[in-house]
Amino acid sequence: MGVLVVIPARYASTRYPGKPLVELRGATGVSKSLIQRSWEAAMDVAGVDRVVVATDDYRIKHAAEAFGGEVVMTSQDCQNGTERCAEALDTLGGAYDVVVNLQGDAPLTPAWFIEDLVAGLSADPVAEVATPVLRCDGYALNGLLEDRRHGRVGGTTAVFGADHNALFFSKEVIPFTGKTYADNDETPVFHHVGVYAYRPSALAAYPRWASGPLEHLEGLEQLRFLERGAHMLCVEVEARGRQFWELNNPEDVPKIEAMLAQMKQP
Repeated sequence: MGVLVVIPARYASTRYPGKPLVELRGATGVSKSLIQRSWEAAMDVAGVDRVVVATDDYRIKHAAEAFGGEVVMTSQDCQNGTERCAEALDTLGGAYDVVVNLQGDAPLTPAWFIEDLVAGLSADPVAEVATPVLRCDGYALNGLLEDRRHGRVGGTTAVFGADHNALFFSKEVIPFTGKTYADNDETPVFHHVGVYAYRPSALAAYPRWASGPLEHLEGLEQLRFLERGAHMLCVEVEARGRQFWELNNPEDVPKIEAMLAQMKQP
């Protein structure tokens, strides 16, 4: 089974322009760009045949090639990472069974998240797309709630049915619990990890669909699949003691650097 990992990256982010080139210090004090750390996370995944960065910006292209990354140039018309992955797959000529979208703002993504994701999609003949979800402990949930209290758009949460078919994703914290949790408490809230595994047919169909009102309101690309009735599998993954956070805002940089230090990541 051929597995392609695409890391979509654009420079002109509305919330954080130039984000892929932001430098992050590791445990040894060495700084690496966000796109390099995301690339290295992808390269740690077992069973992957190819990793490419998909971008429309030559600054990102040159930075990726400088650390040895393979780059596919894509159009500036791509509305989101999924469309960019679809264009990259088309440029590469297809020939993969699973395409993984590892978004370029998630350098802390553990390899087993992606390995479990690919295994989950492969084992479910109905699923067209799969995405990982991570049960929040109290520390992670309180971080999400703190972002919302200060008007920051932080992580995304997910709710799903008994069959693990996705019901909804939101930048609000859902479901509402009305409770206070200590840092080590288990909570009923699931953090959506910004990774997707697609069957090539679902990925090819996506850019042909117009974005719907829910995708528009939330600004979440995966809602286009749900609004079209696609079967999206939520694969629950385990943290195994690792903290997970995405770089959404400048305020996330010191938090991620602290996690890199804790992980002893150079």
